[in-house]
Amino acid sequence: MARRLVRTGVQLGLLVTFVILLVVLLDNRFRVLPNSIHGHLPMHYSGYVITDVTVTQCSSINPFSTCKLDPDVWYRIEKDLYLRSGWTSTAYIQFQRKKEEELTADDKVVIDLKISRLTPPTEYSPKGEVEAWEPRPGGIWLKRSASRHASDSGNAVTYIDVLFGADAVDPRINWEVKDTPLLLDGWTEKLETRLSIRRGNPTKTKKPTPRINENGKFKVMQLADLHLSTGLGTCRDPVPAEHAPGHKCEADPRTLEFVERLLDEEKPDMVVLSGDQVNGETAPDAQSAVFKGVQLLVDRKIPYTVIFGNHDDEGDLSRAQLMTIYEDLPYSLAAAGPEDIDGVGNYIVEVLDRGKGTHSALTFYFLDTHSYSPDERQFRGYDWIKPSQTRWFKNTAQGLRRKHQEYSHIHMNLAFIHIPLPEYRSSGKYFKGQWDEAPTAPGFNSGFKDALQEEGVLFVSCGHDHVNDYCMLEPDANEKPSLWMCYGGGSGLGGYGGYNDYVRRVRFFEFDMGPGRVTTYKRLEWGQTEAKIDDMMIIDGGAVKGPSEAS
Repeated sequence: MARRLVRTGVQLGLLVTFVILLVVLLDNRFRVLPNSIHGHLPMHYSGYVITDVTVTQCSSINPFSTCKLDPDVWYRIEKDLYLRSGWTSTAYIQFQRKKEEELTADDKVVIDLKISRLTPPTEYSPKGEVEAWEPRPGGIWLKRSASRHASDSGNAVTYIDVLFGADAVDPRINWEVKDTPLLLDGWTEKLETRLSIRRGNPTKTKKPTPRINENGKFKVMQLADLHLSTGLGTCRDPVPAEHAPGHKCEADPRTLEFVERLLDEEKPDMVVLSGDQVNGETAPDAQSAVFKGVQLLVDRKIPYTVIFGNHDDEGDLSRAQLMTIYEDLPYSLAAAGPEDIDGVGNYIVEVLDRGKGTHSALTFYFLDTHSYSPDERQFRGYDWIKPSQTRWFKNTAQGLRRKHQEYSHIHMNLAFIHIPLPEYRSSGKYFKGQWDEAPTAPGFNSGFKDALQEEGVLFVSCGHDHVNDYCMLEPDANEKPSLWMCYGGGSGLGGYGGYNDYVRRVRFFEFDMGPGRVTTYKRLEWGQTEAKIDDMMIIDGGAVKGPSEAS
């Protein structure tokens, strides 16, 4: 009897499962379920889908022209397609969007978009239906579907953005940059104004958890002063002027080719973008420059951190806006930090023990060194780390101390900033590397170097002064080695060079947790490209080592 009940139960279960699957399949084709049920199915997309796209143009000398459409119907991307360079003209991408439950029988969902001077070839759906392309201004062609479940399709276009430059990329998940610029007129073609489209659900990225490798090692690559532009950029003081005769130097492609080579050769576990990723003066669309700077890292699934320099927010985006972009990108560890602390980008990153360990092995402190001096009359030049930041740093370090003592090996504290501390220009101290320009540290000393020493930070590394790449040893009150202060060295061809035939370079830090050791070296863009320049051990046994041991 029990066996018969079990068999009957199994059969009923299989029948119910079959019926449910059949209903779901029928709903997917013919929409047989009510919205209240369909809206909870896993394949349902609950956000907006785009139903139409257009371009609006207007002129400041024509009072009858307008770039404003009905805001209840059209959504406008607030980027001038002429990049604010048109004397009297502006133009904008606008699109209509609706949620599935708002779609009417007359609505069509955009499932593809192309840019072309010619009509794209007619295509056919799996059902044999003609899928014609519809023209829109600027060489835009739309393929739209009236299928009841087109909005649930992974092909449905759910957002559009505008980027600029022949080298435009989009590292966001499910986004695709169109390979042809808008054909509105010669100006959008010159600017390489491009559309990027998102298909399907927006994906919320999860921050990665950096961890010591199984061999007990961890490598950090510091990318200082990339100085990327909107578009290809202009080379400043390139050495050599051309990699090959007749090959004109283009700043961003050459910079990113250099970075890509080192990523593949060195295979870092984490990358630190230590400020001036964006060359604000030549980046009227900072988002396009930001995306180029991280695409290579996203492609290789390498976690990265971000702090800002004095040029990042000189384009069209503020520090807060830039950080919002960085925080949402794949593999980003960047964070705005506490709102009650001066600056944007004061945060820590903990690198955990290898395997499944939960203890912190390394703690990296990132601080915003701001931009230009708020008191040029008394302290000319650059800004300094504020008391609120120092308090946050000390409180954080002291709050983590007991937890860090639980690590089975030697825990280490490190820091990255953009503008060097005043102590970087101290003469008479040991340093190794190139010191080719006067350090442009703040005129006011807020005492942050002392705070680093008090909390046991072993090294701090900065950028800002492109042609300095040295590491300087700072002693404590007893003249014992206490803190290494390093420069990353300028990596980008879009920033200045020009001192003593300066070759762009990148600094690396290698951690070996077994002996508690850190070594550092630089790699060059040209010349001795395979050499580890100024390779030296700066930490051993979890303690700062002086010049006799730093070799």
